[in-house]
Amino acid sequence: MIHPLIQQLEGKLIVSCQAYVGEPMRHPETMAQMALAAEQGGAAAIRCQGLADIAAIKGQVEVPVIGLWKEGHEGVYITPTLRHARACSLAGADVVALDATDRPRPNGETFESIVAACKEEGILTMADCSCIEDIRRGLEAGCDIVSTTMAGYVPGGRPKTEGPDLELLREAVAIANGVPVICEGRLHNPAQAAAAMEAGAFACVVGTAITHPTSITRWFVDAVE
Repeated sequence: MIHPLIQQLEGKLIVSCQAYVGEPMRHPETMAQMALAAEQGGAAAIRCQGLADIAAIKGQVEVPVIGLWKEGHEGVYITPTLRHARACSLAGADVVALDATDRPRPNGETFESIVAACKEEGILTMADCSCIEDIRRGLEAGCDIVSTTMAGYVPGGRPKTEGPDLELLREAVAIANGVPVICEGRLHNPAQAAAAMEAGAFACVVGTAITHPTSITRWFVDAVE
């Protein structure tokens, strides 16, 4: 049974508002303003990272917030421990996104143990997956959402596709048994988002193409020059 908060996202657009250390827009208030602008444009939910950003965005928007906490740059860095997951929830995240790979985590924790603890505490979870094995792991663990977020970004994993990994999306939908499958990753234009929905996505997450002006500018510069 799909949680009512997640059910309202079916057929909708989720906008990811993230900026990183050293980037001009790296400020919680800026991300909150970006999130509010996305909400006014019709976004059904906001995905964001970092406790300060989660709290700032939750204070600005009325739509659900999918929160995560990135720590480090290698291995499992998307909400790597239960402590990170709890902190995201306490900061205001309605859903907490977790790395669903089988790679080692700190303190001997596992993806499964973190999801189990979250379920016991009533924290909704989204499994960020890189391959069909991760999708299965997320489903078996009982995650409320599985997504294609990490497809093409894990060393030795699936090759990085030019756009969204629609093949993985279709494979995931085929085995999800009603669990929402969200398409995320390299959705750079409306046509790609529409293709993802046609391939069976429950919803789509778009980030860079909407909320990362440095990348968007670079696309145009490359085209012009």
